[in-house]
Amino acid sequence: MVITGGLGGVMVAAAHGSREGGGTSLGLLPSGEMEEGNHWTDLPLDTGMGEGRKVLNVVRAAEAVVAVGGEWGTLSEIALARKIGRPVALLGKPPVEGMALPVADGPAAAAVWAIQAARHGREKER
Repeated sequence: MVITGGLGGVMVAAAHGSREGGGTSLGLLPSGEMEEGNHWTDLPLDTGMGEGRKVLNVVRAAEAVVAVGGEWGTLSEIALARKIGRPVALLGKPPVEGMALPVADGPAAAAVWAIQAARHGREKER
């Protein structure tokens, strides 16, 4: 399952790729406007939390995080994920230069990395 913020840009691409690969995507939408969600998201969820949805999106739901380019919002997601020990990799230019995180060499490599990181995390919990 792919979890996104359910809106446009990279979130559309992630949901689209998930569906094409036989997966499911969950979109955690920021407000009460379900129409905001992109049409590739299989399970849109109205959080009513605005930017606070990132806590649900990254901190509690994800087993591994792929940060794609980004600015302040992406940086906050990376920080939240790392704070609770979730593995993070970058795809594209990092929001801040000099970040010591793995860098995926394309979307397919990012997906493979995320699946392997999630499996590794599950094995450590056993």
